[in-house]
Amino acid sequence: MKNNTKAYIFTAMAILFWATSATAFKIALKYVSPFHLLLYSVFVSTISLFVIIIIQKKLNQLFRLKLKNILIFAGLGFLNPFLYYLILFEAYSLLPGQIAMSLNYAWPIALILLSVPILKQTLTSQQVLAVLISFIGAVIIATRGEIISFTNVSYLGVTLAIVSTLIWATFWLTNAKDKQDPVIKLFIGFCFGLVYTFLASPFWGGIEIPVFEAWVPLIYIGMFEMGVTFVLWLIALKLASSAARIGNLIFIAPFLSLVFLNLILGEEIYVSTFLGLVLIVAGIIIQTFASKDNL
Repeated sequence: MKNNTKAYIFTAMAILFWATSATAFKIALKYVSPFHLLLYSVFVSTISLFVIIIIQKKLNQLFRLKLKNILIFAGLGFLNPFLYYLILFEAYSLLPGQIAMSLNYAWPIALILLSVPILKQTLTSQQVLAVLISFIGAVIIATRGEIISFTNVSYLGVTLAIVSTLIWATFWLTNAKDKQDPVIKLFIGFCFGLVYTFLASPFWGGIEIPVFEAWVPLIYIGMFEMGVTFVLWLIALKLASSAARIGNLIFIAPFLSLVFLNLILGEEIYVSTFLGLVLIVAGIIIQTFASKDNL
């Protein structure tokens, strides 16, 4: 089998897993609180990442890390998984899955905005256009198309979903500066994230053992939203003859996610959600081409 074919297979698997994440979140939240969803999914993800490190024979790299690197990963672990997923899961608990998911996919636009103060970059006219288009899309989604009234959705839920995109973009910008192995970085970050979650547990009602029905979505989220899928995506990018072409396929995921939310949960998909998501993705695509033009 050619490398390109393998790349598309790994890409399809990653897209499928990420597209089912919103549905898995909503199912899990029927049985556990957002905090306990964080606790157990991060626990599962940390184990799965450790197994991957053993399989990839990278265990020796853990013992070669410098204290400086570990401290950086500790900070990254606070952003992701701890803070990012805690806020994201709270947003999912307050919003229909389609709204939380669609707003969360606007993180590349948050990345553009944060690159101004963090990286001291200046926005091009194309990037400003991308931000405006995606912003309009986000407003349409958040208001369910009723832009003036804004009464049919949770203000707090929308705020949390938007904040989660800012946290993820901050994590991405900070993480990109460090050139350590990405799987090692993610594993150490999740180890610290798990510690932070345990330390925070007294403030969220302590540690509770979930009911039996909760374990399937908890394990699924830990393995296929947080852990394994990230590695599948990395493998796909390495095998592909064109990483950009593979990267563009990720835009299928949010639309596929709407299909799963409807088929599995019976969630009625609003026309405003589809329209807003199209605008968000259009803005991201414009930003992608704008970035290439600036290289």
